[in-house]
Amino acid sequence: MPKQNGANGEHVVTMREVAKAAGVSIKTVSNVVNDYEFVSQATRDKVNKAIDELGYTLNVSARNLRRGQTGIIGLAIPDLQMPYFAQLSSLVIEEAKKLGLRVIVEPTQYSREGEIEALHGSQQTMIDGLIYSPLELDQDDVDQLDVDYPLVLVGERIFTDKVDHIATENVGRCQARHVVSAADRAASAWPWSACIRARRSASAALRYQGYLEALEEAGVEFDERLVVESGMWHRSDGVRVMNALLDSGVVPDGVVALNDMLASGVMHAIQMHNLRIPEDISVIGFDNSDDSQYLSPALTSIAPGLEAVARLSVKLLKDRIDGVSPSKDLKPEQKVFRKVSSSLVVRQSTKLPTNSLVV
Repeated sequence: MPKQNGANGEHVVTMREVAKAAGVSIKTVSNVVNDYEFVSQATRDKVNKAIDELGYTLNVSARNLRRGQTGIIGLAIPDLQMPYFAQLSSLVIEEAKKLGLRVIVEPTQYSREGEIEALHGSQQTMIDGLIYSPLELDQDDVDQLDVDYPLVLVGERIFTDKVDHIATENVGRCQARHVVSAADRAASAWPWSACIRARRSASAALRYQGYLEALEEAGVEFDERLVVESGMWHRSDGVRVMNALLDSGVVPDGVVALNDMLASGVMHAIQMHNLRIPEDISVIGFDNSDDSQYLSPALTSIAPGLEAVARLSVKLLKDRIDGVSPSKDLKPEQKVFRKVSSSLVVRQSTKLPTNSLVV
C-alpha cells in the first residue's frame, strides 16, 4: 500500500489519486478532509474509504498555511530560457511584488508530465494560487484543471469556461498577412511565404492555423514544401531548418517564424547563403523580445501584450485568493475570461514602412 511519506523515496499519495479512487472531484476531497459541513454522508464515506485504502495523510501544517495564506503564488511555464517566458516571469514577479506577494517559478520543460505535476504535485500545498501557462495539455486534459486552489490560466489555448483565463490572441494570421503584403510577387507567383513551425503544441497549432487563413485570404495557394518543422523553438532549430530549405533550392519571398528565437536563426541562415533581408526574403517573428530590435536588420515581430497579461493574471489570482469578486458584474462562482490585444511592431526585416498597429 502506498504511503503519504516521501522522505525515503516512497510514493506520495496525492489528493488527485484519492479523488480518482472515490469517483469524485479534487474539490470534494478537499471539502471532506477539511471537514466542511455541506458534504453528504455518502460522499464523505466514499472519500474516507479511499483515503484509508490508499494511505493518504493530510499535511496539517501545509493546510494551516493554506488557510492562513503563505503570501506565495506559483508560476508554471515551459522554459525559463525562452525570452517569451523569461519576460513573462519577470513581469509576473514585478506585479506580484506590488501586491505583497512572492513568486515560485516552476519550469515544466515542455513536458505533459511536468505540466500535470505543476498542477497536482505536493509543492502546491505551499502556495496560495497558481498562474499556469501550459503548452502540452490539450482539450482532452480539461479535467486536470480541477484543483482545490485558485488557478489562472494564461495563453492562447482556450480549455474551458470553468477556469479563470487571461488569453492572448491567435496572431499567426497577422504574421502571415504582414509577410504576404511585404513580399514582392513581381518575379513569380511561387515560391511564396514559408512557415517555420515549432513543435506540435496548442500555441504552435493556433499560430499555424492563422498562417493558413492569411494565405487563403490573400488568394495564395498553400504549398506543403514551404512548411518546415523545427522541432523545438531555439535559434539552432531555426538555422537548421532554414539551411535545409534553402539548400533544397526553395527561396521563399518571406518567412513566418513562430517565435523570435526561431526567426533569428532563420535570419542567420539566410545571410550565410548570401541572401538579403528583406530585399530577397522578409522575416517576421513572435515575442517582440528585447533582442529582436538589436538584430541586423532589426526583426519585425508580434508584441503579445505580456505586460497586460502579467498585470491582469496577478490581480485576478490575488482577488481569488482573498475571496474577492474580480468584477461586480460576475457572481463569485463565475470565471473570468479576458483576451489581451497584441500589436505588430514593424522593423527592417520586412519591406513595409515601420509602424505599429493593433491586431
